[in-house]
Amino acid sequence: MVGKVEGYLLKKILNERAIHITLIDPEKMSDEFAAFISSESESLGSSAIMIGGTTFVSPNALDNMVRTIKESASIPIILFPNNVTGISKYADAIWFMSLLNSADPYFIIGAQVLAAPLIKKFGLEAIPLGYIIVGEGGSAGIIGKAFPIPYDKPELAGAHALAAQFLGMRFIYLEAGSGAKYPVPSEMIKIVKNAINMPLIVGGGIKTGEQAKQIVSAGADIVVTGTVTEMGKKEEVKSKLMEIINGVKEGAKSKIKELNLS
Repeated sequence: MVGKVEGYLLKKILNERAIHITLIDPEKMSDEFAAFISSESESLGSSAIMIGGTTFVSPNALDNMVRTIKESASIPIILFPNNVTGISKYADAIWFMSLLNSADPYFIIGAQVLAAPLIKKFGLEAIPLGYIIVGEGGSAGIIGKAFPIPYDKPELAGAHALAAQFLGMRFIYLEAGSGAKYPVPSEMIKIVKNAINMPLIVGGGIKTGEQAKQIVSAGADIVVTGTVTEMGKKEEVKSKLMEIINGVKEGAKSKIKELNLS
């Protein structure tokens, strides 16, 4: 059953062809700065806020941040948990993730078993997501004990994504890792998108508007950026957000143009 937030995302993708989501790591900024970023993201055209990181944050600190953000922005807040501690009853939804290429069953299904009763108790909307770490993998790859799929093996990423679809997951996330030197290459995005018929999320290593545009043009439905919001002063962060969100919009325009020509 598709919930309110998932339905909202699907409608936005259908209407706009591609959307941007801002990722906030609660360990790397204050509640006040997170509220500023969320407000600016909404005004610039971001469609949602994701909250999560690779290190652990106390449940109370997470709750406080979610509540503070809710006072500053009206777009949905979606939890992006690294473990069962990454759950807040004040959020609108949670990516119910399985790290498909982890060597540790805990990150494939163990954490999910522990989290499921709490998610139900809080009444959070759970959105099934297949999480695939590629390229460098970054901290997420280390914490999740993943075998990152090399960028020159895009068919393996496609096979993982298709397996997730057959298992009933409704979104795929290609993760290059926070602060990765290079974003997910276009060839891998194209192959994964051609293998599945559900929304594709791409994140990690996206530092410029041109990179965001290329990622959308290659087939991404959602672009997630986080590291760019953690550096610099407010005006610098705002400028970089604007650049990347505009890049997503430009990529969406190229998708629409291709559809009109076909």
